[in-house]
Amino acid sequence: MPLVSESSLTRRRWALCTLFLVPGVALASWVTRTPAIRDLLGASTAEMGLVLFGLSIGSMVGILSSGPLLSRWGARPLIAIGMVGIIASMPMIAFGAALQVNVAVAFGLALFGLGMGGSEVALNVEGADVELQSGRTFLPLLHGCFSLGTFIGAVLGIVATAVGFSVVVHLIAVGVLAVGAALASVRHLPAQTGRRPAADSDAPVDRPAPVWRDTRLLCIGFIVLAMALAEGTATDWLPLIMVDGHGLDAALGSAVFAVFAASMTIGRFCGGPIVRRFGRAPVLAVSAASAVAGLLLVSLVDHQVVVGAAVVLWGLGASLGFPVAISAAGASGDRPTARVALVTVMGYLAFLVGPPALGFIGEHVGLRTALLAPMVVVLVAIFMAPATRLRR
Repeated sequence: MPLVSESSLTRRRWALCTLFLVPGVALASWVTRTPAIRDLLGASTAEMGLVLFGLSIGSMVGILSSGPLLSRWGARPLIAIGMVGIIASMPMIAFGAALQVNVAVAFGLALFGLGMGGSEVALNVEGADVELQSGRTFLPLLHGCFSLGTFIGAVLGIVATAVGFSVVVHLIAVGVLAVGAALASVRHLPAQTGRRPAADSDAPVDRPAPVWRDTRLLCIGFIVLAMALAEGTATDWLPLIMVDGHGLDAALGSAVFAVFAASMTIGRFCGGPIVRRFGRAPVLAVSAASAVAGLLLVSLVDHQVVVGAAVVLWGLGASLGFPVAISAAGASGDRPTARVALVTVMGYLAFLVGPPALGFIGEHVGLRTALLAPMVVVLVAIFMAPATRLRR
């Protein structure tokens, strides 16, 4: 039985879907232009890893500060501030690339990561609360909107790359369009979600045990980390892997990323009924196995048709891991907000370690061989999947 009106929940769902779509468009817009940005900067693989480290640092600062700020302010202000960071990062990345200043691009990526990381926990807490209020699975669909945004951004990036459209104008236009979408959506979110009530100074203090002591929750957090690493590896490196590792031109490299984004979108939009039919644990195990197969084939097989099919397996496999595991964390015990926040932070560790580590490994053994590292992490997640079963 919903605790609020259905019309209010519907507006909230649409607002959250838009607020997930906007970062997806922004992210894919710069990812598909990564080869062009790399060429403008004249950066090596290791140097690009350091540039991408800006995204990691910003993400972790945002994600680690979001928990205390969420308790103090609630989700809506964090989401609003996060959207400002995401939107402002687009022209910063563009001008940094045009001026051939690596630090400026890294700073722009840090701003993007700060905005996305700062709002990620709040958005997932909002989505988990909508699931609680409505009694229906919503997080896979919500993350599907992010993947839809990456697909839209990837298609725009492919077209821009193919016609030689200016990176600067492209990214500035994305930022301008995102402003209106974010402003129209944030106002439909409730003000108090995730906010901790002020303590009564006269009441006895009863401190619950920290959620990080729950071993089962930590296993779920590892699944989130592994599947975020699988998704983030594609987001950060897939176009360059296609260009440098498989000999595709920049437009085709962007097209392969669009295939990945489309696969993620399809998997997430179809995921709700699949999870309800088969349960979280089997779906997560099969998803992780699919991602492992995709990563392995992209790494070892140098054949365009096989690589295209492997990217589909990779995208479908990575699609449900993050949202389904977060949903499982929220349902794993009391204090769901703290549980969702913890596993989201664990997932963002992938954004801190993944991009620079893959860049440094790729500098020595090649990007294709470096893919075996995230593959092993996702392989371990298969054996963690039973932790997501509902307790009786």
